[in-house]
Amino acid sequence: MGKIYILGLGPGDIDSLTLGVVDRIKSGDKNYLRTEKHPTVKFFQDNDIPYESYDYVYDKEEEFLDVYKYIVNDLVNKAKTYKAINYLVPGNPMVAEKTVEILLEKEGEDLDIELLTGISFIEPTIELLKRDPIDGLKIVDGTMFDMNDIDINIDYIITQVYNRRVASDIKLVLSEVYGDEYEIYVINRAGVKGDEKLSKIPIYELDRIPRIDSLTSIYIPKVDKIIKKIYDVADIIDTMKILRSEKGCPWDKEQTHQSIRQSVIEEAYEVVDAIDREDIDGLIEELGDLLFQIIFHCEIASEEGKFNLYHVTTELNKKLIFRHPHVFCEKKVEKSEEVVYNWNKLKYKERGISTYTDILKDIPKLPSLMRSYKVQERAGQVGFDWYNVDGALDKVKEEYYEVIESINAIEGGDVGEVEEELGDLLFAVVNVCRFLNVNPEVALNKTISKFVDRFEIMEIKSRKMGKKLEEMTLEEMDILWNEAKIHKY
Repeated sequence: MGKIYILGLGPGDIDSLTLGVVDRIKSGDKNYLRTEKHPTVKFFQDNDIPYESYDYVYDKEEEFLDVYKYIVNDLVNKAKTYKAINYLVPGNPMVAEKTVEILLEKEGEDLDIELLTGISFIEPTIELLKRDPIDGLKIVDGTMFDMNDIDINIDYIITQVYNRRVASDIKLVLSEVYGDEYEIYVINRAGVKGDEKLSKIPIYELDRIPRIDSLTSIYIPKVDKIIKKIYDVADIIDTMKILRSEKGCPWDKEQTHQSIRQSVIEEAYEVVDAIDREDIDGLIEELGDLLFQIIFHCEIASEEGKFNLYHVTTELNKKLIFRHPHVFCEKKVEKSEEVVYNWNKLKYKERGISTYTDILKDIPKLPSLMRSYKVQERAGQVGFDWYNVDGALDKVKEEYYEVIESINAIEGGDVGEVEEELGDLLFAVVNVCRFLNVNPEVALNKTISKFVDRFEIMEIKSRKMGKKLEEMTLEEMDILWNEAKIHKY
């Protein structure tokens, strides 16, 4: 059985080494340093204490996680060979040390681990900044920093900023959220007496500062609530709570799931419209409106003790993982069609759907054109379909003549029959759309927009003629309509 003593070297000053760590270093067991780029290495040199470092691994591996895994595997092998070894890391072993995290996962029958703590870099950092972390302080690894690590409502420290490349990657992520001019702090060699440096800089200068090394950290202050320019989901939830409170908005306080359900549909359509118009600014705004509807419903449900946003996000993520076994469970698929098939199969299993009729009934009450498309699509999955578009087109002709017959018989018949035949005609047209991979909802909306545009041209032309549309004959309007049709948009 091997044993690894994990020792904390403190933030950098030799005086910060604990007596327990010093005794262990001098124990005679082999000493392995994650990096010798640390001021306390001088203690080893001054006392002729032998050591080996893993700095060479950083040049050997391309990704930091691969570096950490290599170090851990090598330490485990050395512990088995020498029975007991010392592994030394900067600061406190339990603060921002990925190798220690991975090592602790390997502790078991064949490996024993003992921790000897040290002062972390956090204490001297907050002393330099003169900030109390009582309102929240997040610590993240700069080598793995991404958008998910950002929290604009609390202070956080980015550590492991080893070099200019890491700093540049961090800058790009921060700029996406905070902008280039937001001011942050760069801390060098916190805890090393006489060599500490604190710099306040805008984000765009982050990879231009003269000194970046293994003892560099970045401090991101939370966004000021008074002069706030950016917001996150937590801010929206807070705003929603205020709107629904006794001191809030009378209209917002009165709303229920039922009263605002139509807004979800309207906002979704406005998102689609922004996409169709390729209006990026509009898309940002409309996605925000749609997100607000989700948060609105979650707040109403939370007040009623039914559910909250975490229930929604949890169910969504569980569903995404369950329905993507080819990603999360190593189930192999070759084509996107196979992905869709498996998604539907898993969805039906989840909902206890066993018959094809149940599959058709499972389609929600979407707008009629969309629902028609989906019903036909699912019916086609069992072979109940035309062989090609010709059959669908013939059906349109057939339904057209049946509409004519129902209109001709309307005097002695029922208006309901005309309605039914027109419904059949629309259903048949949707089938043609499906065969041609045309979304009928999108196609009809484009036609509506085209009609409005042409009507506007008609009205402009009529004004130039000194006439009002309502005063013109149908023949006169037809002439203007035909002119509008050849107008280039």
